Amino acid sequence: MAIHNDLGKEGEQLAIQLLLSKGYIILEKNYRYLKAEIDIIAQIEDTVVVVEVKTRSTPDFGNPQDFVKPKQIQQLVKAIDQYITTNDFDVEIRFDIIAIVKNKRGVQIEHLEDAFYYF
Repeated sequence: MAIHNDLGKEGEQLAIQLLLSKGYIILEKNYRYLKAEIDIIAQIEDTVVVVEVKTRSTPDFGNPQDFVKPKQIQQLVKAIDQYITTNDFDVEIRFDIIAIVKNKRGVQIEHLEDAFYYF
């Protein structure tokens, strides 16, 4: 597996730990629908949260959250719509980003709630 894939998986584990520590329930990891993959689907109270995890080894080329593009947002919306419909949920939906920079200097994690809107 490529080093960037390892970093991404490590970032997802850090994100899950962060969410659990905040009282979230993890519903799914790496949920796939068509061409989309939702890194984490979590729930807090009556809100289902779509979490996109972006992990980088350096912020030199931009913040991790800057790499969530409109096409990806569109795919995430389709995927969560499928998930909600399939599971017959009646909940609010929120889109968050967990941005992680992990390198030899340490780990920086930022949880951006309501990171983007889908309408």
